[in-house]
Amino acid sequence: MNPMIWVIDDDASIRFVFDKALDANSITHRLFENGEAALEAIKHETPDVIVSDIRMPGIDGLELIKAVHEIDENIPFIIMTAHSDLTAAIDAYEEGSFEYLPKPFDIEQAISVIRRAAVHRVNMLQMLNQKAKNEVAPVTEQTEEAEIIGKSPAMQEVFKFIGRVSKTDLPVLIHGEVGTGRGQVAKALHNHGERKGFKFVSLNMTSIPQEMVKYELFGDISKDLSQSAIMKADGGTLFINEISDMPMDCQNRLLQLIQKQEYSPIGSTEPMHANVRIIASTSHNLEEKINNGTFNSDLYYRLNIININIPPLRDRNNDIPMLAKHFLAQSAADSHTEPKKLTSEVLVFLCRLPWPGNVRQLKNLCKYLTIMVTGRDIQLVDLPSEFLHSNTPQNKAVSPVAANKENASWQDLLRTWVDGKLKSGEHDILAEAVPEFEKVMLEATLTFTGNHKQESAKLLGWGRNTLTRKIKELNLN
Repeated sequence: MNPMIWVIDDDASIRFVFDKALDANSITHRLFENGEAALEAIKHETPDVIVSDIRMPGIDGLELIKAVHEIDENIPFIIMTAHSDLTAAIDAYEEGSFEYLPKPFDIEQAISVIRRAAVHRVNMLQMLNQKAKNEVAPVTEQTEEAEIIGKSPAMQEVFKFIGRVSKTDLPVLIHGEVGTGRGQVAKALHNHGERKGFKFVSLNMTSIPQEMVKYELFGDISKDLSQSAIMKADGGTLFINEISDMPMDCQNRLLQLIQKQEYSPIGSTEPMHANVRIIASTSHNLEEKINNGTFNSDLYYRLNIININIPPLRDRNNDIPMLAKHFLAQSAADSHTEPKKLTSEVLVFLCRLPWPGNVRQLKNLCKYLTIMVTGRDIQLVDLPSEFLHSNTPQNKAVSPVAANKENASWQDLLRTWVDGKLKSGEHDILAEAVPEFEKVMLEATLTFTGNHKQESAKLLGWGRNTLTRKIKELNLN
């Protein structure tokens, strides 16, 4: 694969860096100093990936995405910007960008993202070709798996675990709060493994009466054993959700299955063979359960060979925009309506909520909004009252500031300033705040270094050209 990469930036130094890096990696590319030139060129040739600055004279990055995607909606866009705020990231994502790179970025990281985007482009074209030939494989269990999405570092670690572990036959223990998607991770491990041609059977210990668990799991010799979970999963995968709630006698029987691939149905004196991979999950601390005598330590150590931790949604809130977009589209398809769209104001608000119900709570919210909102754009007032009055981290931080401003952190003071602006009905407050923030940072750093620009750029984490441009933009000459 030899993709064609276009780089669009009005900063000559950025184009120079990409030119050298892409040459060094033997990647074919073209450089443009503005969006107009790129749009003219796309009339005659088609790039595989476009890397573009978001703020440029003339056509900016977001306008460029719209214009290019009217021609070919499957060209991946990688958006660069020195203004690494949440709103810019949301805007770039909403317009269909593949990735978002805040400046300054590591050029090797950028090259890695470009390679991923190029592979994505190839996959998309192959899929489109298959559709054109009516050769699309039936969508069996892809819907649930598609919900494991996210670009946050925490989720990338989960994806790496799935990739490494799915090909093994070892037991897996998945840790995560309720609603984080433990079942989807278990399904992904099955679908990407050697057992994908066999059944994936799921049992939730919290939804089965304790006295019935052993019958559901191991079966009764006096009844139809083929209806037991183990028999159904033979050759495939048995997923036990909330294994911490499994009765102790069942834990001992399950340990026998993992150790010897044998189990004893209820009422049987002879063990039966079963070829089953065990994946378990819990939202509790199993070591505490061991200490209080409610969980088998041997079973824990057998299950804990491979341990996957799924982060709560509040720890990966930058994934909320893409998750919400996916769930809204899914809900619209289910109800045969046009997908709703969250305004930037709502997205920023949602990204600051604590989300005790995690991804499941967000999914349920999107179902509610699809049904209840009459217009296409979802406004802040459309959210249920429990969300609008939720005790967010932002709200928690305000009262201590009012009580003692002398001991307040700069983050608390900033929250107080934001709160005042919002209550006074002002809009576009980031446009006022970001330049002032950068101005204070620049002035303080230049004073600290005795106006030494190269040292100041290093301390701020900027390139020398970026610092020079900022000084000019903020009238600090």
